[in-house]
Amino acid sequence: MFLIEKPIDDKQKLKVLLVSTEVAPYIKSGGLGDVAGSLPKELKKEGVDIRVCFPKYKDINYNLIDGLTNLVNIKTSLGWRDLDASIYTFDDGVTNYLIDNSYYFYRGGLYGYADDYERFAFFTKVSIEFLFSIGWKPDVIHFNDWQTGLGPIYLNDLYKSYSFYENVKSVYTIHNLQYQGIFGEPILGDVGLNSGYFKPDKLEYYGNVSYMKGGIVYADKIGTVSKTYAHEIQTPTYSYGMDGVLRGRAADIMGIINGIDYKENDPENDSRLSSNYNAANIMKKYENKTALQSELGLIRSNTPIIAMVTRLVDQKGLDILAFIMEELMQKDIQMVVLGTGESRYENMFRHYAWRYRHKMSASITFDAGLAQRIYAASDMFLMPSLFEPCGLGQMIAMRHGSVPIVRRTGGLNDTVMAYDYETGEGTGFVFNDYDAQGLMWAINEALHSYYNEPEHWKKIVENCMRADFSWQRSAMEYVELYKEIGL
Repeated sequence: MFLIEKPIDDKQKLKVLLVSTEVAPYIKSGGLGDVAGSLPKELKKEGVDIRVCFPKYKDINYNLIDGLTNLVNIKTSLGWRDLDASIYTFDDGVTNYLIDNSYYFYRGGLYGYADDYERFAFFTKVSIEFLFSIGWKPDVIHFNDWQTGLGPIYLNDLYKSYSFYENVKSVYTIHNLQYQGIFGEPILGDVGLNSGYFKPDKLEYYGNVSYMKGGIVYADKIGTVSKTYAHEIQTPTYSYGMDGVLRGRAADIMGIINGIDYKENDPENDSRLSSNYNAANIMKKYENKTALQSELGLIRSNTPIIAMVTRLVDQKGLDILAFIMEELMQKDIQMVVLGTGESRYENMFRHYAWRYRHKMSASITFDAGLAQRIYAASDMFLMPSLFEPCGLGQMIAMRHGSVPIVRRTGGLNDTVMAYDYETGEGTGFVFNDYDAQGLMWAINEALHSYYNEPEHWKKIVENCMRADFSWQRSAMEYVELYKEIGL
C-alpha cells in the first residue's frame, strides 16, 4: 500500500475531479452517494486537490449548502441538440460543482426516467467540458457507475485532440455491476456517438448499448469497491455477462474497500441513541437494547436481537432467508428488520411480525434515526447476500458492536473475519455456499457463542468495535491508483 508521510508537494500535487450522480448528504439513493460524500474529504487530507461534480437536482437538500453561486454558463452539443448548462459552485471543505439544466434535472428523484440515457450523457459530457471554461485542469477524472460510463469515451475521443485535455486520465469505478445502463442502439445518435461505437470491442452488449461497458473499455484504470468483488466480477457467476471484457482489462482493475463516516457512526457521541458507549464501556450498549425493545413493542429481555437494515431484494439473500424464517422464529431470538423493496419480501416480514409480534418487528420504511438505534441495540447483524460489491451495513454494525453474520462474498469477505476460538481473532460468523442450510448454520454458531461462550462473545464484540473501517485507509489506496496514471 502506498503511504503518504506528508502532503504531496505543490509541484506534484494531484488534481482530481470526482464525477458522481449523487453526493451525500445533499442527495443520495445508495452507497455511491456515501462514497462521493466522504472519500473527497479524506483525499483532501492526503494532499490531493480534489473537487466533486454532480447534477443540480430539484430535490437536493439546499438547506445544507452555504454560498451556492453561479460560476459559469456554457453551451454544449449533444447529438443534434444545442444545450445550455449552468455550473454552480460551493465549498464544504471540498470544492463542489453542480451542473444545471432545468429540463433534465428539475424533476423529482434521481433516476427512473425514460430519458436517463440522455440526462446523464449530458451531465457527463458537461462535467468534462466546463473545466476548460474555468481553467482548472485535473490530472484524473474519476467517473462512477453506469450513469457516467460514457465519460472515458467522451474524454478520449472528443476532447483529447485539444491540448487542454491531452494528458487528462480517467478512472472508472464499478459500484454494482448489476446495473449496467442498457439501452437500444438508436440512442447513440442522441448522445453524440456514431454507429461505429456499436461494436463488440466498444459499446455493443448482446444487441444493445451498455454505458458501463463504455467505461470499462475506455478508462485508463478501473476500480471496484472491494478486492474480492474485483475478482468475482471476472467470473461468469458475478459478471452479468461482462466477464470477458473485464478479464481483458484485468491488469487495470483495482479493488478498494469503501469506508464509513466515523463521525456519523459514532456510538460514543451519537445524540440519536438512548445511551452512548464505546468498546471499553460496552455494557452501556444494552441500555439501547431495552429502549429499542420498548419502542418496537418487543419483550424486554436479554434475548439476542438479530437485525437487518437493508433493501428488501433478492441480492440481499432474502430468498434463502425465506426458507428458514419459521425455524428461526422458533428459536430464543428477537428479529428487527428495517427497509423497503420487493413487495413479496415486504409482505413476508409483515406476516412474521404479525404472527410473532412480541419477538419480531418489521418497519417497512426507511428511517435514518431508527437505523442507528437498531445498529446500537442489536446483538447480531444479518447480511446473507447473494453478492455484495462492498456493503456498508456490516461495517456500521461492527462500529456499534453488532456482530455480523454474513456470506463469504465481495466486500463481506474483505471486512468480516470468521471468529477463531483458539486465537481470539475475528469479527463475525461466515458461511460459504449460497443456501439456506449454510445460513442456518452460521446463525446457530452465533447463537451458541452468545449463550454458551460469554467470554468469547465479549471478545468478538470488542474486536468488531476496534476494527478500522475509516476512509483514511481507502483514501491512501485511491491516491496510489491516481498516482499510477496521473503524474
